[in-house]
Amino acid sequence: MSFLLTYTMSFLLNISQVNALSDERFEYVFRNVIELYPAAAIEVGKKRPFNNSTELCAAFDNYLEELSTAEKNKVFKFHPDLAGKISQMGELTPESTKEQNSAGLNQLNSEQKSLINHYNESYKEKFGFPFIVCARENKVASILEGLQIRLKNSSFQEYQTALNEVKKICRYRIYDIVDEN
Repeated sequence: MSFLLTYTMSFLLNISQVNALSDERFEYVFRNVIELYPAAAIEVGKKRPFNNSTELCAAFDNYLEELSTAEKNKVFKFHPDLAGKISQMGELTPESTKEQNSAGLNQLNSEQKSLINHYNESYKEKFGFPFIVCARENKVASILEGLQIRLKNSSFQEYQTALNEVKKICRYRIYDIVDEN
């Protein structure tokens, strides 16, 4: 398995290579494209072969859509707070670390940390799960603005928004593994 992990981190797989992976290796390689939710890789692996990476991404999207409300809530709750305690303790997954760092969340000043923590807590109190945003598409200012705006959403709106953000995160993670062509 360590060879495969090194391989996938150094080189992008093409779709033929993805289709040729054993079930066990597919599950290993794609185990965290949905944060801390390896069950997705197990089920999506059964949908092979894929014609291209777009179909692979769509299979993960469809998997998410078909989950029960309770399972979607589990998926949401596995996401860490942005710049939260887990991050400060250095215990994020490698994927989340990369994503949060790309948004500049590892370089917050004390005022920004305080604001994000305040809004994160307000958000969790209102919606019951952490604020989820595709950090790769954002920076600190847009994340703070997004927190404030999305706190005004209805539970239904925010549930849909969170699901769409999980899909975006998943897609980026897949493209860290698989060539887009």
